[in-house]
Amino acid sequence: MAEAVFLHIVKTAGLEEHIETDSAGTGAWHSAEPPHTRTRAILNKYGIEYQHLARQITDSDFEYFDYILTMDEANYDDVASTTKGKAIVRRMMEFAVESDVIEVPDPYYTGGFEGVFGLVSQGSEGLLAAIRHEHQL
Repeated sequence: MAEAVFLHIVKTAGLEEHIETDSAGTGAWHSAEPPHTRTRAILNKYGIEYQHLARQITDSDFEYFDYILTMDEANYDDVASTTKGKAIVRRMMEFAVESDVIEVPDPYYTGGFEGVFGLVSQGSEGLLAAIRHEHQL
């Protein structure tokens, strides 16, 4: 969901030719599967088109991408401990400067899909602002 929301914000800003996004998990549990039906329902509700199949993060991601964002502390610890490249590993909610929430909860268990959509939207807006500032876009 976070990638879809961020990509939508990037496209709305007309910056899709300057910013590339991708999504990957720390495990292979859902590799090659589309987003969960409730994720797709929330994205559809907000007019966000998204086609993606899940994949697991790879070592090459750390070289290719400038940022790798995590949703919660466990994922941050997993990703930060395996960093082998130029990518800056950050927590998504670090970019949601107007929120006191520090982790994006799992929508299946504690966050609810609508609540998670709100959090990743806040984080995505802040991330885009940071990228625009850093790269003068």
